[in-house]
Amino acid sequence: MLEPLTPISCRSRRALLAIVGAALALSTTGCGNAIYAIQANSASNKVEEAHELGAEKLAPYEYYYAKEHLEKAQEEAAEADYSDAINLAEASEEYADKAIRLTKEAHRGAGR
Repeated sequence: MLEPLTPISCRSRRALLAIVGAALALSTTGCGNAIYAIQANSASNKVEEAHELGAEKLAPYEYYYAKEHLEKAQEEAAEADYSDAINLAEASEEYADKAIRLTKEAHRGAGR
């Protein structure tokens, strides 16, 4: 007998959308654009997660560094400079990860 389906979490839904988006991008465009799309989507999800955790107050340097680099990556991609866009999106994701880690540590230190 089949088990009932359970709703997927918001994080799982975002990951699924990222995979579908990446697959679509790979099938319809050149490699630079596709690689950028994957990297930017991942970075965007991390920046969003950092924001939801309150990183703009608890890890402001890392959060705003990630946010600004993501915005600059989007500008570079709009000009079809995918190499720079990819590098900026990677930096954004790295700093968003740091912001998430620092924010979680701050929450644990505050007893949340």
